Amino acid sequence: MSITSIRLADDVEKPLESLAKKLDRSKNYIINQAIKEFLAKQSLEDSRWQDTLVALESIKAGKSIDEADVNAWLNSWGTDSRMSSPE
Repeated sequence: MSITSIRLADDVEKPLESLAKKLDRSKNYIINQAIKEFLAKQSLEDSRWQDTLVALESIKAGKSIDEADVNAWLNSWGTDSRMSSPE
C-alpha cells in the first residue's frame, strides 16, 4: 500500500471527521471507499462511452432495427406468444 498526501478543504474535512466518528471508521477508510466508488463509476462511464461509439458506427453502417419491430417484441413479453428478439 502506498501513501499519498492530500489537502482537504475545511468544508470537506469537518464533515469527514464527523462521519468517521459516526461510523467508527478512520478517515483513511472513508477516503479510500470514496475513491474506489469514483474509479468504478468512471470505469462504467468509459465502458458506456465505448458502447455508444460502437452503436454509432453500427448506425452509420446501416445496421439498425425498426422501432415498430422492437415495440412488438417488447409488448410480447409476459404473453403466451413471446416473440424472438428482432434482428
